[in-house]
Amino acid sequence: MLHGIGSWSYSWRHNIEPLSQHFRVICPDAKGHGFSPASFAPETVGHQIVELTRIIQSLTDRPAVLVGESLGALTALAVAQAHPELVERLVLINVPIFPRQLPSLGMRSLADIPLDLVRWFDQTRLIRSFAPLVRSVTWLMRQEVVADPNSITDEEIYWLTYPYIEFPGAITQFATDLRQAAREIRNLQMGQPSIIYTIQQDLPKVVCPTLILWGDCDRWFPIEDGEKLHAHLPNSQLQIIPNCGHNSSNSAASVNQAILSFGKTQTVAL
Repeated sequence: MLHGIGSWSYSWRHNIEPLSQHFRVICPDAKGHGFSPASFAPETVGHQIVELTRIIQSLTDRPAVLVGESLGALTALAVAQAHPELVERLVLINVPIFPRQLPSLGMRSLADIPLDLVRWFDQTRLIRSFAPLVRSVTWLMRQEVVADPNSITDEEIYWLTYPYIEFPGAITQFATDLRQAAREIRNLQMGQPSIIYTIQQDLPKVVCPTLILWGDCDRWFPIEDGEKLHAHLPNSQLQIIPNCGHNSSNSAASVNQAILSFGKTQTVAL
């Protein structure tokens, strides 16, 4: 189960127990997210693809069912294209396969801040002094990705921000990944080489059964993107999740049911 950018495995907190009754569930934190240490070496574009490939190869000797949300879903698609032998099935939730720009003002703002300044702020741990402000900004941004802003809790905001406040390198990794994503999207829009364009062009290569889930209240990426993706994937089905924003954690029951119905005949690792 693969979380999106700026999130971590906490996003799957409502999915793990129900799904683990039927599957072996693995929820890795992407590099520099959650409890996974950040990298201090120069980052390469598409590093998430390499890392997910190594995770699958290390943790299971059977093809996996990959459940990805947002950037996690895009990464899952790329791995299914590069290493089809590693993937049994795909579940793609609100995948940014046809992006126009980074979807939020907060993301675009962080991506534009000089990385050296972000790194200095991160390494000095000044963020701990600004923890209340960080949580307030996160609460505002969280309203963009949920169907019902009243569902946001203080506990949720605390844990979503915990890695950035407590772990050096987390903010820098987030900013680095955002800068790369912004550059790749710009290249895509300008017709220049882009890893997103490559994934788009290779969609027909994904022949494993694929379930596309799309929140009907996703304000970042429209349902039309899901319909277009469905048209390009030869062995896919599209299901709209009601009352679901870009982040599906508050619609976990519906997502769990969809996953179980899709994979009920499977016994491979999740």
